[in-house]
Amino acid sequence: MDPRSEVLLRQPEYFQGSLLLVGLPADELLGELPNAHGWCWHAGDQATLDARFEGRVHFGIELPERAFDTAVVFLPKSKELADYLLNAVAARLPGADVFLVGEKKGGIEGASKQLIPFGKPRKLDSARHCQLWQVTVLNAPTAPVLADLAQHYELPLAEGPLKVVSLPGVFSHGRLDRGSALLLEHLDKLPSGHVLDFGCGAGVLGAAVKRRYPHNTVTLLDVDAFATASSRLTLAANGLEAEVITGDGIDAAPMGLNSILSNPPFHVGVHTDYHATENLLQKAVKHLKTGGELRLVANSFLRYQPLIEEQFGHCTVKAQGQGFRIYSAKRR
Repeated sequence: MDPRSEVLLRQPEYFQGSLLLVGLPADELLGELPNAHGWCWHAGDQATLDARFEGRVHFGIELPERAFDTAVVFLPKSKELADYLLNAVAARLPGADVFLVGEKKGGIEGASKQLIPFGKPRKLDSARHCQLWQVTVLNAPTAPVLADLAQHYELPLAEGPLKVVSLPGVFSHGRLDRGSALLLEHLDKLPSGHVLDFGCGAGVLGAAVKRRYPHNTVTLLDVDAFATASSRLTLAANGLEAEVITGDGIDAAPMGLNSILSNPPFHVGVHTDYHATENLLQKAVKHLKTGGELRLVANSFLRYQPLIEEQFGHCTVKAQGQGFRIYSAKRR
């Protein structure tokens, strides 16, 4: 059981009515709270929860339509996403209680101040290196419009400026990260055909490739529904068309690809997690046609080259700088 869930279950008297669990972990909490429903935007967590508690978890970027008496928000890593979630919930629950739970190392103490606009927050519990906060919504906000919270910026590329639209919670929200910037400089000589942008985030790589190589088929894939929604907005802002998939890792990707591009993630919330990237490196070769290329950027300290060589038999460093390396390997 996730320690945040354990803290909730120490205070069962607060969670007897119809309860919404926002950003809940993929554990057994729904089994302990029979009147609870979840709201999730991580495709992997959704698949796990749906297998155990079918019909009890809403997937997507908007608050579920169903009515509920109270809500618990599990603190996300992003402050902007936390703001969106708390305002969306508080707007629906005037006069009711809203709870915020999170790990101390995830910043729950400071994040509790985000409850102040709604009323007077109070700490209910501190255990398992987590804290549980509660506020009665005396000042209900106007329901937030997610599109209004998007950040827009432009990248000066050779083909002209690329417009990027980034929603709260998306990796490198509102700016281009150094790894993707390096990979954007080395998109030359990609095998033509079907290109996958794995871990697409706001869709920068996929959109750039589609515009530079318009005859290619481009698929963008991410585990996070806020990321794929951002990618769709980025594509639309540039008048581009591509397939966008919300799915759990490389297993959700098409087969028969000619290229896989990636700036793969290695963090989930406040924790380091290499699983998605290691799974990509182990299985990418099966998703590529003969002659197809995996090209990815990663922090120089991450030892990805041996993992790539184990599957492809070879791997070259195409470029490096700013603490990053671009690896390239082709299926023979």
